[in-house]
Amino acid sequence: MFFSFRNGILSVAAAVFLFWIISSLVNWFFLDAVWFGTIEDCRLHQDGACWPFVGVRFSQFLYGFYPSAERWRVNLVLGIFFGAIGLLVYERMPYRSKIVIFMLCVFPLFAWFLLRGGVLWLADVPTGRWGGFMLTLVLASVSIVASLPLGILLALGRRANTLPFVKAFCVVFIEFWRGVPLITVLFATAFMLPLFMPASVNFDQLLRAMVGFILFSSAYMAEVVRGGLEGLDRGQYEASDALGMSYWQSRKRVILPQALKIMIPGILLTIIGLFKDTTLVLIIGLLDFLGMIQAGIADPRWGSPNVPFTGYAFAALVYFCFCYSMSVYARYIEKKYSEGRDRR
Repeated sequence: MFFSFRNGILSVAAAVFLFWIISSLVNWFFLDAVWFGTIEDCRLHQDGACWPFVGVRFSQFLYGFYPSAERWRVNLVLGIFFGAIGLLVYERMPYRSKIVIFMLCVFPLFAWFLLRGGVLWLADVPTGRWGGFMLTLVLASVSIVASLPLGILLALGRRANTLPFVKAFCVVFIEFWRGVPLITVLFATAFMLPLFMPASVNFDQLLRAMVGFILFSSAYMAEVVRGGLEGLDRGQYEASDALGMSYWQSRKRVILPQALKIMIPGILLTIIGLFKDTTLVLIIGLLDFLGMIQAGIADPRWGSPNVPFTGYAFAALVYFCFCYSMSVYARYIEKKYSEGRDRR
């Protein structure tokens, strides 16, 4: 920082600038903020954040327009989801494989029927009333769960030199979806996909968005998986062939378990990007977490200059907490498996 006179001046200037920025943010977020009251209090004190806006709208930010009497279903789904994530993070947790199978195979169907309703005694709640952070988690989790196995198949197909037609299809699929902006994909699935369906088929808009996210994220996931497969030592492929294993036996028992250790950090980073990209569903009329905040900001009853900044600051804080937590876990996994490879 003080290697030379010029570096010292720049370092002092940067320190002063950072101190000014941090102190201003602390004052705006905490010291000068309005924590309790109504919109009138926010209008009278415009030097800080208007946190009553978040407090009044918090349930809408979380549930969207989901009926109040049925929100216990959302709470149950979120409780199981975050509870299972917490159990899986604990590496010494017994029956981890069974929990993974439950979350991948059983939980998505259970969550869909519970949230959608219309079966047994559950009231029907159309997806048009879903929104808020609940919708963000639904889009992200479904896209992640569906894109990972599809990405593995695409990566294996791209490396299938003995099957030229399969390889060509996988290459075209991956390069096409990776070369198209996600906004274009969402527009295509929302407005063009129904044109290819029979007139009697009513394809739900949320399902159309999920199809777009799955196709888009599977192409990126395939490249992450392909990087893991190519990073594996060639001797592992030769050893599995020498043991007389078939193609699928070697991939299941030898190649993929080892390549997965290389893939995990890249997969988690792809998941982080996908989680943030869910905000783009606003352009096709789905109000996710950020969309509900923007809808609240547009309410003329909250006509205070600090309300938009407070809403976007709250959204940034929530996304930062989730994405940073996943990033820390990704670095931990990367460090753990890299240390294991170094010891070998």
